[in-house]
Amino acid sequence: MNHGDTSRERGRRGATAHVDTFARDHLPPPDQWPGLDLDIPTPPGQPGPPGLRHPDRLNCADELLSGPPADRPVFLTPAGPAWTYGELRARVDRIAHLLTGDLGVVPGNRVLLRGPTTPWLAACWLAVLKAGAIAVTVLAQQRPHELATLCDIARVRHALCDVRAVDDLVRAEVPGLRITTYGGDAPDDLLNRPAPEGPYPAVDTAADDVALIAFTSGTTGRPKGCMHFHRDVLAIADTFSRHVLRPRPDDVFAGSPPLGFTFGLGGLVIFPLRAGASALLLEQATPRQLLPAIAEHRVSVLFTAPTAYRTMLDALDGHDVTSLRRCVSAGENLPAATWHAWHERTGLRVINGIGATELLHIFISAADEDIRPGTTGVPVPGWHARVQDEHGDPVPDGEPGLLAVRGPVGCRYLADPRQRVYVRDGWNITGDTYVREPDGYFRYVARADDMIISAGYNIAGPEVEDALLRHPDVVEAAVVGRADRARGQVVVAYAVLKEGAARDAEALRVFMKTELAPYKCPREIVFLDALPRTATGKLQRFRLRGPAYPGGDQQ
Repeated sequence: MNHGDTSRERGRRGATAHVDTFARDHLPPPDQWPGLDLDIPTPPGQPGPPGLRHPDRLNCADELLSGPPADRPVFLTPAGPAWTYGELRARVDRIAHLLTGDLGVVPGNRVLLRGPTTPWLAACWLAVLKAGAIAVTVLAQQRPHELATLCDIARVRHALCDVRAVDDLVRAEVPGLRITTYGGDAPDDLLNRPAPEGPYPAVDTAADDVALIAFTSGTTGRPKGCMHFHRDVLAIADTFSRHVLRPRPDDVFAGSPPLGFTFGLGGLVIFPLRAGASALLLEQATPRQLLPAIAEHRVSVLFTAPTAYRTMLDALDGHDVTSLRRCVSAGENLPAATWHAWHERTGLRVINGIGATELLHIFISAADEDIRPGTTGVPVPGWHARVQDEHGDPVPDGEPGLLAVRGPVGCRYLADPRQRVYVRDGWNITGDTYVREPDGYFRYVARADDMIISAGYNIAGPEVEDALLRHPDVVEAAVVGRADRARGQVVVAYAVLKEGAARDAEALRVFMKTELAPYKCPREIVFLDALPRTATGKLQRFRLRGPAYPGGDQQ
């Protein structure tokens, strides 16, 4: 199998359209590039290849906007009429005119985008890409010091910000940053400025010009800027979405992840636009807000995290979810217990998947009858995966090792020495411990740094978490290792219980002994009101290991 040649892929790059070449100049050196696979097998019964080998000139925003009929709805909100594709195109063109006219943005400039999930934020994202600039979409929850760090790493000098989210961006005091608000009443607000009429001709970007910089969500250490090309944006739609999700033009997408999280960017903007479908964009999308929205807007494709599915189970009564036909879970491993409970209550088979900011979206998954609860699935068409040891040698099926993947998208950190850690011999090493079963299915074990070694036993924290979640009173669970002189580490479990449930650690321990081998059972169980999570909902186990939490290491 030809997995591509990293030097060849770098050598075939088209002439950049970027005037500001900062991003291109700070790509990793050639010998640290991932190998790319741009050929895709066509599964039996499906149409031919979707064309991962794009022409040398490609503007992904223009491509996403150019197909569907003008009168078809594209973005819905709880308040106000739906936007049509024709209206979206006109608004994107207007913003692009303003970016390159009044605001002085040139191709290759990084433009920070900040605000809750709204059609205007999506339109700004598309306009930035159509104008040949680079979108840096951040989370509305991030605080001034976090924003200052991201702007420093990406050398951001322009920002489009929802007027309701501008205060913290101002407080970040980013040198030279020009902030333009949208959604306000001021004459210089983006939406109130006079702009040229008519279409905006998309900048003739190279397929491998950087289109976006997505920052890792901060589960560990300093965030890393992940640079993705125009062709990458289409590749995730033409692999996972096209071959696993299989959307239809009449689908209505919705979900909880924000657009600053690539899980949400794909699920709420890229995938519906590529399919000519529509998306319900919710500013607030907690589990209890999702359920009535699904019923009211007849949502058919749902993107959210395992915790949300589990929370929604307790609130399903009285809510109509019969419009759903596709439920996608990512961001964290989906416990088999949650999968079975959702299927039992709704009849729907949750599509589990593993993705990464470094690889833009999901690369291992399965749908429909191919789903096997308790596994993530198989490589998405166009992707390849294996399990290897720390030296890069494949391990036998059934044995745990590091997950390595490669496909049409690869990790390219922005001027970050951790590139050498993530990409090795052309493979992307995701930091997950996996087992490949003899039948080719991949089963998640743990994040590589979440393996607990206690008295010589290897214990996967997520396995213990899954067992805890089988208890009817446990809503959320997290398991970490705590340093111990005698055993090296001991297992400490943190649990969030249903409202009104008794915090009885001994009863939970008795239950766990019926679910797991004794050496895997927690030595200590700590009850919390909530687990520490990132703004995108990912569990921050490293914080539980610290002195701020009961049971954490004190040294």
